[in-house]
Amino acid sequence: MKDYDVIIIGGASAGLTAALYTSRQALKTLMLTKDIGGQALLTDSIDNYPGFEHIGGFDLMSKFQEQARSYGTEFVYEEVVEIMEHESGGFATKTVNDEYSASSLVLAFGKTPRDLNVPGEQELKGRGVSYCAVCDGPLFKQKKIAIIGAGEPALDAATLLRPLASKVNVVHRTDRFVGSEESINALQSEENVEFIGSSAIKSINGSSKVESITIEDVNSKSQRNLDTDGVFVEMGYIAKTDFVGKVVQLNNSGEIVVDRECATSRRGIFAAGDVTDVPYKQVVTSAGQGMIAALSAYNYIQKLRGKSAVKTDWKPAVKKKE
Repeated sequence: MKDYDVIIIGGASAGLTAALYTSRQALKTLMLTKDIGGQALLTDSIDNYPGFEHIGGFDLMSKFQEQARSYGTEFVYEEVVEIMEHESGGFATKTVNDEYSASSLVLAFGKTPRDLNVPGEQELKGRGVSYCAVCDGPLFKQKKIAIIGAGEPALDAATLLRPLASKVNVVHRTDRFVGSEESINALQSEENVEFIGSSAIKSINGSSKVESITIEDVNSKSQRNLDTDGVFVEMGYIAKTDFVGKVVQLNNSGEIVVDRECATSRRGIFAAGDVTDVPYKQVVTSAGQGMIAALSAYNYIQKLRGKSAVKTDWKPAVKKKE
C-alpha cells in the first residue's frame, strides 16, 4: 500500500488549491479524482475569479493543476469507493483498482452529475454519453446529439453545442421549457435545434457507442426511437457522500458538516468546496476553503509529529501602556 502524508479526494478548485498548499508545505500529497475541473468545466467563461477578466473553466482548472503539480502533487485518476481507519493509524483510501494510506484526508470531491438511471447509460458512458458539454462538445462536430434536462444547464449546453452539431434535440418532461426566454427564443430560431417537450427518456441504445435513444410521451405513453450520436445529461448535481457517511457527519442535504477550520467530525479528516455545508458555491469560495483545509491538515500532521504548526497570520496590536 502506497503511503502519503495527505490524500486529497476530488480534483476541482477546492482540491487543487488544497494540493497546492499541502505540497508547498512539503507534505507528500496524492490527489485521487475521476477528472480535473469539476463543475468549473461547464462554464465557458468565468468572469468573477479575481485576476482574470475572462477565462474558460477548463483553462483556469488547468492552471490550478499545473501549479499544484509543479510543487510535487501526484495525481491518480480513479474513483474512491471507501475510506476507513488504517490499522497503524491514519486512513486507508480504497479506489476501484488500488488502496492508499495517509495521515490525513481532505474531502473535496464536490458534487457529481445526476444520473438518468435508464438502461444503457452506464454501459455507454464515455462512448457517447456525456455530462460535460464544454469538455466533450468538440467530439460531436456535425453529429446528432440529444440534451436531456431542463433549465439553464440544458440551455447553456444547447447554446454551446448548436454551432458544432448537425442536430440538437433538447428532450424535457414538461410541456413548456422553463428557463431564460431570451435563450429559448434564440435557440428556437435555429434550424438545427428542436425542443421535444412532454417526453421522458426510457433508454440509451447502442452496442459499442450511442446510436439512438428511446423516448416516451408522458401523456400518451407512446414510445419512439430518436437517432443520435451523443447524449448530454443535464439533470443537475448531487453530493454523493454515501461512502463517507459512516465516517464524518453529514447534514440533511448530504453535505459534509465542517467548522471554520474545515475540520469534519472525524479528527484528521478535513473537507472543502461544494461538498461541504458552507454556502455560496463558487470557484473562489471553494479555492479559499481548499487553502484552509490544507493548512488545517498540515497543522494536524505537525502536531502528530510533535512539531510547530502554522502561526496565526494576524494578531491584535498590543496597546502601549500609558
